[in-house]
Amino acid sequence: MTSAAEQQGARARAPRADAPAVNGTPLPVPSAWPGASTPLGARFRVGPDGVAGTNFALWAAGAEAVRLCLFDEQGRETRIPLTELTHEIWHGFVPGVLPGQRYGYRVDGRWDPWTGARWNPAKLLLDPYARAVDGEFGLPPEVYGHVRDWPDQQVADTVRDDRDSAPYVPKGVVVHDDDDWADDHRPKTPWADSVIYELHVRGFTRLHPGIPEELRGTYAGLAHPAAIEHLAGLGVTAVELLPVHQFAHEDHLLKRGLRNYWGYNSIGYFAPHAAYAASGTTGQQVGEFKRMVRALHAAGIEVILDVVYNHTAEAGELGPTLSLKGIDNRGYYRLQDDARHFADYTGCGNTLHVVRPHVLRLITDSLRYWVTEMGVDGFRFDLAAALARSMHDVDMLSPFLAVIAQDPVLRRVKLIAEPWDVGSGGYQVGAFPPLWTEWNDRYRDAVRDFWRGALPDVRDLGYRLSGSSDLYAWGGRRPYASVNFVTAHDGYTLRDLVSYETKHNEANGENNRDGANDNRSWNCGTEGETDDEGVRALRGRQLRNLLTTLLLSTGVPMLVAGDELGRTQRGNNNAYCQDNDISWLDWELRDDPAWRPLLDLTSRLIALRHRHPVLRRRAFFSGRAHSADGLRDLAWFTARGEEMTEGDWYAPAATLGMYLSGRDIPGRDERGAPILDDSFLTVLHAGDRPTAFLLPGPPWAERYEVLVDTSWEEQDEAPGVVHEAGTTITVPARSVLLLKVAG
Repeated sequence: MTSAAEQQGARARAPRADAPAVNGTPLPVPSAWPGASTPLGARFRVGPDGVAGTNFALWAAGAEAVRLCLFDEQGRETRIPLTELTHEIWHGFVPGVLPGQRYGYRVDGRWDPWTGARWNPAKLLLDPYARAVDGEFGLPPEVYGHVRDWPDQQVADTVRDDRDSAPYVPKGVVVHDDDDWADDHRPKTPWADSVIYELHVRGFTRLHPGIPEELRGTYAGLAHPAAIEHLAGLGVTAVELLPVHQFAHEDHLLKRGLRNYWGYNSIGYFAPHAAYAASGTTGQQVGEFKRMVRALHAAGIEVILDVVYNHTAEAGELGPTLSLKGIDNRGYYRLQDDARHFADYTGCGNTLHVVRPHVLRLITDSLRYWVTEMGVDGFRFDLAAALARSMHDVDMLSPFLAVIAQDPVLRRVKLIAEPWDVGSGGYQVGAFPPLWTEWNDRYRDAVRDFWRGALPDVRDLGYRLSGSSDLYAWGGRRPYASVNFVTAHDGYTLRDLVSYETKHNEANGENNRDGANDNRSWNCGTEGETDDEGVRALRGRQLRNLLTTLLLSTGVPMLVAGDELGRTQRGNNNAYCQDNDISWLDWELRDDPAWRPLLDLTSRLIALRHRHPVLRRRAFFSGRAHSADGLRDLAWFTARGEEMTEGDWYAPAATLGMYLSGRDIPGRDERGAPILDDSFLTVLHAGDRPTAFLLPGPPWAERYEVLVDTSWEEQDEAPGVVHEAGTTITVPARSVLLLKVAG
């Protein structure tokens, strides 16, 4: 039987990309001076004898040759061999190469997929350290290192494709960075005081009527006063941006006329995604991103990036060759024992081999760059458990976590883990070390289940409302280790959570097979949108219940952009490929009388949280009395007005009272004085009928003033009502009451 490698000669193929030429005409080949092996990437500087130029450095340990490829405005290519090799880094200084120059690499070496070697000099490769990227990745057959349409797909990945990919792939851009950030003032919001707002740069700004049309969907649009006015008015302290690293669209989406909207398909870890730039893509996107960060900082808002270092857009062995796969496939990716196939802990075809020093360097260099040169304030790590794997298992002493813990730049910024991946043992909620906070999906599930009436008892809810001490009270961690959320970009919007029980993802083109099936949602009796006033009123109350619960819970609340406006994705719980009005914020809702009260309530609750330190504690509750009168920092009550016993925690219940004492807040303020605050009683009632609730008397309170009652649509009607302690009040069906101790 003829091997796949031998069969290559049977097909027509383009000449090897060894000699620089345009339409068959040889081009002069300039030479590179030796230059330096550090820093990696393309760095414009003044070289020997005061000559301006750019130093290029690329780690490619197993390569046999590396050619730097420069492209002029007409797309003509000049190839320059890099002949200097220092510690597995190919490097050279090229005089006269200035900022704005487009470039890529061709890397030569063995083609032996059975051992993981996939070098192919016909493929133009993006510099992993490129600061800017010009052009978009399409995925024609030419960008694959193997013959994508080989008749026998079982061996297709082993047959090398020698067609030139340069006309079909974007190029890196040389960028000059001389910004010292002297005029920037980082908000440095303490974790306990943070309120995070997850948003998509394009989706948040695309339809905003106050943003000039030419800026909508861009970094400049997010920096516009109209966008910042909404964020500041809402009271959030940080925006968490869905991926803004340069990313590519998957082939299966392009074939269906769709695009990767969320951006969890990174290919350039130093480059802001060019499609979000209004000012240009040959380096201008870098300055535009920085101006956005400055504008947000000036409004007191931090910038957190959702980053995807667990995998890249090159997928598995049948994926395209865009960058790392062609530079050193075995060096960058985790491979299976047979080395031809990729290890996949991410569900995306490949997994970066973070245990290797040069891969770890790539990630940490990227993180430091975004902090020191782009001004960001923190990161949310997608599938962070994949980064914490040593050889196979998740290891909280892994090199990645160890390096982060000691890095003088990174250990001082906000670090958020999505504490799971799709591999065996990948679910690690509560396991990340100090310095880290985590997305707490246990919080999400408990709160959703309580308000849809699916919790068997209130044990789990009690932990979630009070900071999840069962998960985080170890190793010096604090309540703000828990990032509390009810919704996220992945899943239903808040409005859809109370409007749909089954997903409606038909627009994704996957026959509704994609997306989660277990959403813990309740449609309030009717699937989808309805004109039934009773159902609409119930849904409105459920929205207020969910938002109020989130913003009164101990921990760090995270809102999703548009939930405060009643945004809907029409039941799509996996809108990753919907770059359209399914995903974009509908700003008309802001002025809609049916939805404006929800925005007002959200703003009011966030303001309440900012005013009261008892709602944003920096230490876990003890539950013990700290004074002779028996008052404790945290107490739980049944509807009978009695403190809960162990048996009450295990009994079915739809009502829970939570008392927070403002007299027993640990710690001191900046001047060393004790921290004192009001005390609060929160009553959560998920039953479908009103219930009687006996308000606890002394030492808890003499009187209670109603601050929030989610049974009211217009919240300014409820405050001011005062109840005497020891009296029985009626708590409306499916509602939250927040009462301030008045005496």
